[in-house]
Amino acid sequence: MGRAFEYRKAAKLKRWGHMAKTFTRLGKQIAIAVKAGGPEPENNPTLRSIIAVCKRENMPKDNIERAIKNAMGKDQSEYKEVTYEGYGPHGIAVFVDTLTDNTTRTVADVRSVFNKFAGNLGTTGSLSFLFDHKCVFTFKKKDDVDMDELILELIDYNVDDEFDEDYDEEKDEATITIYGDPKSYGMIQKFLEEKGFENVGGEFTYIPNDFKEIDDEQRATIEKMVEKLEEFDDVQNVYTNMK
Repeated sequence: MGRAFEYRKAAKLKRWGHMAKTFTRLGKQIAIAVKAGGPEPENNPTLRSIIAVCKRENMPKDNIERAIKNAMGKDQSEYKEVTYEGYGPHGIAVFVDTLTDNTTRTVADVRSVFNKFAGNLGTTGSLSFLFDHKCVFTFKKKDDVDMDELILELIDYNVDDEFDEDYDEEKDEATITIYGDPKSYGMIQKFLEEKGFENVGGEFTYIPNDFKEIDDEQRATIEKMVEKLEEFDDVQNVYTNMK
């Protein structure tokens, strides 16, 4: 399990406050995937992966189909993936992932929050030494799978030797989450699908390589800053090295 498991648990506690925000985020990801690889999931592995994430987040089928259709329209905005990084209060490192069609607006929004909380927005790459950039795949566990054997095979695809296992009581379903090198995203997805795993959904994340200890009052301030950042539609995810 280890630090990735600890960070994943923490990330779950600060997921989007409501479904509408989640669906907006996923809709933008669908738009980028469709623009890059076409509207047919069977021919577009990235889109297929995002749809699996949508289903895991209980995004209605109509919403998914509408997002794909909108992405095919001539007037559909071209979104760009932009990451902002800097320090928040109490020396906490903050990564902000965005999808935006207007970088001027987005950087102004993000900077305003950093300034409000006496933080400093840095240059791209300035905090890369504090975080490991990973691709993350979650998929339905098969009853006959030997995880030690599976991980051993996946090491050839630059997958970490630690993994998370969760159980959803409502769905009566166990899922496995693995972490790997972002450059191996496509190879990992293909391997899992060829092995017959269902609902293979992939995303990208930043995992701190060291957690910073803070007290409860400081934590409340950081959490408020994260909430303010997540209020912007352009913001996809916010990561910190707060323990």
